[in-house]
Amino acid sequence: MMHRIVSSEREQLILVDVNDREIGSLDKAACHDDAGVLHRAFSLFIFDARGELLLQQRSAAKRLWPLYWSNSCCSHPRLGETMDEATARRLDDELHIAAELEFVYKFAYEARFDAGGSENELCWVYLGRTRDTIMANQNEIAATRTLSAAALDEELSRDPDQFTPWFRMEWQHLRGKHMDTLRRYLAPAP
Repeated sequence: MMHRIVSSEREQLILVDVNDREIGSLDKAACHDDAGVLHRAFSLFIFDARGELLLQQRSAAKRLWPLYWSNSCCSHPRLGETMDEATARRLDDELHIAAELEFVYKFAYEARFDAGGSENELCWVYLGRTRDTIMANQNEIAATRTLSAAALDEELSRDPDQFTPWFRMEWQHLRGKHMDTLRRYLAPAP
C-alpha cells in the first residue's frame, strides 16, 4: 500500500473546446466547481492476464463521487504534459503499475455530483493489460478488485448507482461500438 500525495486542487489542467483544441488552463478545483469547465481527461481500463477488468473504489477523501466504484484509473493531463506522459504517471501514482495502452475513443460529458461540483470533461478512453502486482495508493483508492465482463454487467444492471457516471457511460460504449477491440482484452493473455 502506498500513501503518497499525488494530486492537488491547485494543479493546472488543460481547458479545451468541444473539438479538443487547447484554449487555456485552469486549476483543478475551479474546473470542477459548480457546473464545471470543459477540460481534458482520460479513463483507463486495465485488464489482467485472465481478461478481468481492474476496478477501483474511489477514496473517501475524493471531492466528487467518493467511495464509488470506477474504472481502473482516471485523471487529467497537467498543463504541458502529453497524454502518454499523464497516463503513465497516473498508473504509477495510483496503482504502481505500468501497462501498454491502446487509445479507443474520446467523448465529452457532464455529470453533476452535488450543488458544489461537477465533471465537465473531454475524456480519452484507453484499454490496456498488465501483469504487474497492484499496490493501491490509499490517498486515491479505497479498494480494488477485478471482475469478468459478465459479472460487471450483472452488477451494473443490479446496482448502477454504486458506479461513477463516466464509468457507466464508457463501459456501455465499449460494449457497443467498440466490442471488437474490447474482446481482445477480455480474452486471457497468451
